[in-house]
Amino acid sequence: MYYVNREQIEVRLQAIPDIASALQSLASNWQGTLLEGLAQERALHLAIETITDVGSYLIDGFILRDASSYEDIVEITGEAGAFPAAMQPLLIELVKLRKPLVQDYYSWPRTELHAMTCELPDQLREFGHSVEQYLEREL
Repeated sequence: MYYVNREQIEVRLQAIPDIASALQSLASNWQGTLLEGLAQERALHLAIETITDVGSYLIDGFILRDASSYEDIVEITGEAGAFPAAMQPLLIELVKLRKPLVQDYYSWPRTELHAMTCELPDQLREFGHSVEQYLEREL
């Protein structure tokens, strides 16, 4: 029997609507201000952390192969069927933003609207729904 920490997964999935809403608002009203740029960075960062945290809990709970990177977390959970295969390239592209956002933040182009800000809101919502369905199916 697997021990999947559903409580911690659910806490993280509950953050998705706020993150998606913030990204959607930024994309709709973008003017390139410093505040918008900083908000965009944080929302993208939270999206990354949510995807990788949920993925790590799934990997641990279902005793899937160990991940060696953030991209690997997405690949492993995608292979397990936690979200649609078509979503995997976008999620890998997203987690690749972690290093620039967290380590190279000083050179992030804050005045530019990042393409992921526009693409991500619906995909995040679908990710959350897919993970919930996956848990129901597997448990």
